[in-house]
Amino acid sequence: MAEKPEDLNLPNAVVVRLVKEALPDGVSISKEARSAIGKAASVFVLYATSCANNFALSHKRKTLQATDVISALEDMEFEQFIPQLKQDLNAFQKEQKGKKEAAAESKRKKKEVVNNEEAEPDAKKQKTDDENSNKKNDSDGSDKEDNQT
Repeated sequence: MAEKPEDLNLPNAVVVRLVKEALPDGVSISKEARSAIGKAASVFVLYATSCANNFALSHKRKTLQATDVISALEDMEFEQFIPQLKQDLNAFQKEQKGKKEAAAESKRKKKEVVNNEEAEPDAKKQKTDDENSNKKNDSDGSDKEDNQT
């Protein structure tokens, strides 16, 4: 847990970026207002986390899940945010699934390359053995022809 209340604040750079994205062009915000918004956002996040943790504990879990956060928002009477949160959560889950599938495909391809590389030395060795055998047969055959004349 944080030792000082300031440790619980969101990074100022993140707050400033979010505020600038939310405000129309040409609107500025004072330093005090940025600080107040940052502190309010931190309080909101801590409160939402605490409520979500209560839902997780009531289900005998120590790990917060998305359903706990959604239930916390309902409990906090912020239902208007839930549809957007669910939409963003679905997009995030699809993105994670795509990354996982891409990683599995990459791993499969690397395994194929390694297997092919392991098979190639055997094939090269076999080819070299075959060439050596052919050379030996050629030299044996030519000696026999020389001996017959």
